[in-house]
Amino acid sequence: MPAKFVAVTDSVFPNLDPAREVLAKIGAEVRLAKEPTPGAILEVAHDADAVLTTYAKITAGMISQLTRCRVIGRFGIGVDNVDIPAATTAGIVVTRVPDYCLDEVSDHAMALLLALVRKIPSSNARTHAGHWEMRAVVPIHRLRGTVLGLVAFGQIPQLVAPKAQAFGIRVVTYDPYVSKQLAERAGVEQMEFDELLKISDYISIHTPLVPATHHLFNADVFRRMKPTAYLINTARGPIVDEAALADALDRGQLAGAALDVMEQEPPSGSRILGLRDNVIVTPHTSFYSEESLVDLQTKAAEEVVRVLSGQAPRNPVNPEVLKTAHAV
Repeated sequence: MPAKFVAVTDSVFPNLDPAREVLAKIGAEVRLAKEPTPGAILEVAHDADAVLTTYAKITAGMISQLTRCRVIGRFGIGVDNVDIPAATTAGIVVTRVPDYCLDEVSDHAMALLLALVRKIPSSNARTHAGHWEMRAVVPIHRLRGTVLGLVAFGQIPQLVAPKAQAFGIRVVTYDPYVSKQLAERAGVEQMEFDELLKISDYISIHTPLVPATHHLFNADVFRRMKPTAYLINTARGPIVDEAALADALDRGQLAGAALDVMEQEPPSGSRILGLRDNVIVTPHTSFYSEESLVDLQTKAAEEVVRVLSGQAPRNPVNPEVLKTAHAV
């Protein structure tokens, strides 16, 4: 019998070999739930020493039934699918991987910006349909001298900034948690949210999803943006009120939008999907590359190994649990 069990709630990976290889170092066996439902997850997780999750919801009710769990690791950056207070109360540390797809997401954000501004998807569709007509996609404006507003300035937007600056784009940011010195070193101007909305030609969202950022981009915000502005979201879908965004696009309050994430995934009945000429939607692929998936599995599993080996994880979401455990 193996000394330890690690339950995996759900997987988007071709296989779990990278995680298994890391977990084998402590002799841990991996159990994958048959489906991402509470019952199926608890079937493999109720007596597990650790849980690894991708998109499955880990609720307070589920956490209360984990009899041996010491760590819940997220295959990802955000942890909005895990009930953090419940895990903290249960003495379970929650970890994440904030640095596995920095190149991929920053590249994707820039690719969406360029595709929107140069109107590449609509031009491509028209040309394939037999319509060779430049006038159908005018006007297109020069990138140099325009302004990109980054909402949050963590690791990913810090990589977006130089990529945008290489095109001659001025980059500004709203992030009250980032030091002035860090922004200055990146050649990025910090400003208040209202000012960013007012001056930005493109706004790229990079903030985490927390109660304060749910529907941060709503009807009122869209009214304060330039009518020529484009919105890009590679963060979390619910940060944008999709119904309000559809209304703003219908009314010409915005020039267009590019979304890699949506309020409901996969989307069902979203009006955004019908706005084809000035809207790009990709199926939550900004994080993806073959290399990033290996990084993600490896780093998430390494966090589990650290906790189960009595070491401190590198990226705990609720570090107060570690202090309590150390005190005991």
